[in-house]
Amino acid sequence: MTVTAITGARVFDGEKTLGVTTVLIDGERIVRIGGEIPDGSEVVDGTGATLMPGLIDAHVHTGKESLALALRFGVTTELEMQGTNTRDRRAHITEDDTVADVRSAGFAITPPGGHPSELFPDGFAPFPEGRGPDAGEPPLRPFSTTPEQAAAFVPQLIARGSDYIKFMIDDGGVEGHPGLPMLDQATLNAGVAKANRYGALTVAHALTVDATRMAIEAGVDGLAHLFMDRPHTDEIITMIKDAGMFVVPCVVLNASLMGITGSEFADDPRVAARLDPAWDETLRSSFNRYPQGKLQDVLNTVKALSDAGVDVLAGTDSSMAFPFLGGVAHGASVHHELQHLVRAGLTPSQALRAATATTARRFALTDRGRIAEGLRADLLLVDGDPTQTISDTLNTRAIWRRGTRLAVRPSR
Repeated sequence: MTVTAITGARVFDGEKTLGVTTVLIDGERIVRIGGEIPDGSEVVDGTGATLMPGLIDAHVHTGKESLALALRFGVTTELEMQGTNTRDRRAHITEDDTVADVRSAGFAITPPGGHPSELFPDGFAPFPEGRGPDAGEPPLRPFSTTPEQAAAFVPQLIARGSDYIKFMIDDGGVEGHPGLPMLDQATLNAGVAKANRYGALTVAHALTVDATRMAIEAGVDGLAHLFMDRPHTDEIITMIKDAGMFVVPCVVLNASLMGITGSEFADDPRVAARLDPAWDETLRSSFNRYPQGKLQDVLNTVKALSDAGVDVLAGTDSSMAFPFLGGVAHGASVHHELQHLVRAGLTPSQALRAATATTARRFALTDRGRIAEGLRADLLLVDGDPTQTISDTLNTRAIWRRGTRLAVRPSR
């Protein structure tokens, strides 16, 4: 197999800038950084560009078509927080270098009728896209109302291929459905404790400060959302920090819930050129269920978390093309989220870490998220320098997934 040498590009390795150097790819892996170019190598001239790890979206709901869209924007891995792409159901994705790779929680632990059941009156019917040709038995739906039920579902989820365990802590108030059944503290505690005994990572859906406090008390590893019902306090930031949690703010989703569309972002020709009409329409709409929310409060909380040393991860909550979840689109909205993180006060390099090395570390994705010898050649080459100007992440020159170069149209 021909070795590929990417030359002349400045390299951001997922954590820091290495300067201008050569990166060698052999097959699926990065085999060397720096040094001479072997005879017979295919040379890719990266002059004037930045080479960085493929991006990771730490919160999606996805299927194969959505994964293809994600890869088109340089997102090489998506982390599914509710869906069907568990280990036993994704061989057709794992081996397909035309789509992003995926990890999945399977379905989250929630009470019967609890969030997100209200969004799917036909019983989660909108998830057929995740049923690939290797799909096994129907996905496990772990509806729980007691500590015993939650604890019993955890090993079943793990056995059925969930990569991590998710808990819904939501009464529907933010989404415009107040009074939904919600996990109580004892049930949440029992589920998290059982997951800990199995060594499984735990994440929680929590859109309010009170739900966040419940997740902290239970010992959840990370928050798949950031609360949006009130400004942060020093106390809640300290509690999250002291618990060692990571946070996936999903600012783009919070904005959508507040009625803010992605229209201005969608107007960027680097975005519009890669979206079909349905996704363009989706990005230009919004969920608009919590108009009383204040986006600046969310951005202030993101900055406070980062300043406190909390790991902030980039996620979007992009779904499949459902009309009820506007304002976000696979792949594209990761770049929008990075811009929000910088707007919140993170440096561009901090934002890039949130979509590469930090997410890989927190989700134990030890083979990706960085540019280092022996790791997967999941790479994104962009014109410009996103460590200085974050929107340069959209200047796509080349994308590799496991060393296979994706055919891409120029982004500008």
